Amino acid sequence: MPTELYAVLFALINFCFLVLFYKLFGKTGMITWIGFAAIIANIQVVKTIELFGLIVTMGNVMYATTFLATDLLNEKYGKKTANKAVWLGFATLFISTVIMQLVLQFEPHVEDLAHDHLAFIFDFALRIAAGSLIAFLISNHLNVYIFAFFKKLFPTMLWLRNIASSIIGQAFDTLIFCTIAFLGVYSFDIWLEIAFTTYLMKFLVSVIGIPFIYWARSIKPLSN
Repeated sequence: MPTELYAVLFALINFCFLVLFYKLFGKTGMITWIGFAAIIANIQVVKTIELFGLIVTMGNVMYATTFLATDLLNEKYGKKTANKAVWLGFATLFISTVIMQLVLQFEPHVEDLAHDHLAFIFDFALRIAAGSLIAFLISNHLNVYIFAFFKKLFPTMLWLRNIASSIIGQAFDTLIFCTIAFLGVYSFDIWLEIAFTTYLMKFLVSVIGIPFIYWARSIKPLSN
């Protein structure tokens, strides 16, 4: 299967799981989703692939689902609940980062097979970890406020507030993360290419996600 086709299928599967999670667990499910999606996205980001001739990092799809989840919470439960979910996601990401750094400080047994692999995944440079945490907190809060703003202006146009909040929020996320993590590490041209391709992938995923927020909004969850 071509990588591009598989990438679309991968995105659809991610969004389907999000909707299923909402159906089964409702508001609690979406708040929980944001927390573990942030962690998974940070693990996936260490893998790079080629799409449409561009080198991109994994994690963009799972990270984009956090924006859709906050939009769904904002739509059905209000801005306060969405902001609470963002703080929980930030706390989950921060604590998991700290805990894994402490885990890596243990001297591995002579026959241990996992330490080097865990270190490769979780022993991020301080700039990357800081960039990820700061970008998540700012961009997702911004996403919540933009969504709420457009909801007041265009109460019947869910697609508009969903895509507007995601596009602007993810633009800030990409700019903040790439600036903190990579500016000065790479030449400006390379930094610009990384930022552009990262944002482009997030934009495409956001477009794919539009039908799913309509689908999720129409669902009555089994529990909250």
